[in-house]
Amino acid sequence: MSFTETNTSAPRIWGFRPDAELRAARAAGWSRADLAWERLMERALAAAAAGRSRQAMRLFRLADLLARAAFPAADLRRAAAPANLAVLHFRRGALAEAERLQARALRVWAGAAEQVAAMRIAPRSRSSLFHLRMEALHRDTFHANLKTRVGRIAAETGETLRNLTSGRAALHRHASRWRGEKPTVFDGTRKVLGACLLLLDG
Repeated sequence: MSFTETNTSAPRIWGFRPDAELRAARAAGWSRADLAWERLMERALAAAAAGRSRQAMRLFRLADLLARAAFPAADLRRAAAPANLAVLHFRRGALAEAERLQARALRVWAGAAEQVAAMRIAPRSRSSLFHLRMEALHRDTFHANLKTRVGRIAAETGETLRNLTSGRAALHRHASRWRGEKPTVFDGTRKVLGACLLLLDG
């Protein structure tokens, strides 16, 4: 990843140098903030997995600030960083702060079904002309099936968010699924799946 080192200022982290992924994202209609948020979340999760919880918290806070500044109030990505911060605060024994952050994440997630229904789905790259034609001929069915699948993942995320400060074992995997589920296209499904899966496991 082409992230600036995390001990630099927030503007430098958000203002990463243009690269091929950013150019593709911008061509697809994403803003710099869309990709910067995703990269901040990935970097924070990597720090948490390596046991660097202070660095992870700093990056999650930056991602939260960016999301609140750049994304609409109903955008599901605005729930992810508070949810992760709630987990880290809970692990430190700061239950009141964890519950406050959890409540903020849950307020955003209350609109998950509507956001999944409204998400923009871009055409997928296919390995053959046959698959391209099949997608074109059955686009409505493809979109409906994809929204159903993403809706199930969003429902699992809702269960996770409600369980953040319970002290019980995690019900679903999230961060460990992101690499496999992450779309190669820059569309609404990638934004929603980022909100669903860029969460700490356990």
